[in-house]
Amino acid sequence: MYSTFKQKSRRLKTQIIAGALSLAGVFALGTFWYAVIEGWSWSDAAYMTVITLATVGYGEIHPMGDRGRLFTIALIFMGVIGIGYIVNRLTEALIEGYFQEGIKRRQFHRLLDSLNSHYILCGFGRTGRQIALEFEAEGISFVVIDSDPDSVKEAQELNCVVLQGDATLDETLLTAKIEQAVCLVAALPSDAENLYTVLSAKTLNPHIRAIARASSEEAIQKLQRGGADAVVSPYITGGRRMATAALRPEVMHFVDGMITGKNRSFYLEEFLIDPQICPFLGQSLQETNLRSQTGALVLAIRRYDGTLLGGPTGDTLLQAGDLLICMGTASQLRRLHHILGY
Repeated sequence: MYSTFKQKSRRLKTQIIAGALSLAGVFALGTFWYAVIEGWSWSDAAYMTVITLATVGYGEIHPMGDRGRLFTIALIFMGVIGIGYIVNRLTEALIEGYFQEGIKRRQFHRLLDSLNSHYILCGFGRTGRQIALEFEAEGISFVVIDSDPDSVKEAQELNCVVLQGDATLDETLLTAKIEQAVCLVAALPSDAENLYTVLSAKTLNPHIRAIARASSEEAIQKLQRGGADAVVSPYITGGRRMATAALRPEVMHFVDGMITGKNRSFYLEEFLIDPQICPFLGQSLQETNLRSQTGALVLAIRRYDGTLLGGPTGDTLLQAGDLLICMGTASQLRRLHHILGY
């Protein structure tokens, strides 16, 4: 879609420039004729050429013979043809929206240039669309990459920032500001495409968190070896969730109500204990009084070495690199965010 627009835009631009150069050539010819052949001054020659091409009907500046008048008639025809051609090309550009589209593309590139600490979503199929809706609900800054024109149009209708291109190519990821992004989600339909995308992303930005979609257990292993920080299989995850919904429906309903959607009473959030800013490093949960100060509940702690502490007690000490998994209302989590020094 973009390549077609670019080709047509380039063609119209070339035609308009050619028309303008032709008109400039006619102006130069007329000025030369009146100055050299008719013997007028250069200013009179230029003025006569302009009023002739503009067909304003001011009349002759100096009397002319039959030869001069025949040339003036020819000059009028050349001017009408040149101006008409340019007007025709400009009208086509206006009707087909090339000027507006060009303005939109410049605004789009300025928006891309301003992206920082954003998410990159590769693929806007059924899975990608749902991810985009969740990002939108969370107020996350993200850009969508997809090569399919229909998917790009669908994403634009949802007011997403969309880049049409191949997510497996370094050039496309660099355009999406991969070096400033914090997370990439590879939700392309092919496991091979997701693997290539993760490999490219990790090469361009080793610190980015990469989440990938996989259709089989073998693909999960390959993506993990390729550098994916997390791999999700819609089939495996969907099967587990359906089994949970069948066996423990209220638990499933409660968890879904915390992790998805806009109108939630409770939220789950994670907070990293940064030794540079956190004032509670080395203190126990009881000493921090996080629960009494904010109302948020610390459900679990992921240690720096990967150990998961579920249901930490008041005696649990906070250590550098700990990841707190907390539950609370939006206001409670905002207070916790502030108290932890973020």
